[in-house]
Amino acid sequence: MVKNLKLKAARAAKDMTQQELADATGVVRQTINAIELGEYNPSIRLCVAICKTLGKTLNDLFWEEHEQQ
Repeated sequence: MVKNLKLKAARAAKDMTQQELADATGVVRQTINAIELGEYNPSIRLCVAICKTLGKTLNDLFWEEHEQQ
């Protein structure tokens, strides 16, 4: 799995800790950490909650762009 650096960057841009984002979205901090590390695929409901909290779209944070070969 790929690390979600876009999520980490968006969270940092809002000056939020993993714990603050977790509290705002109703999950534990370890869940946010696992998403950022690419070790956990969140539900669409959690993805939407994260996007609303960070003021981003699903495409901004969760769409994987693959480079063309």
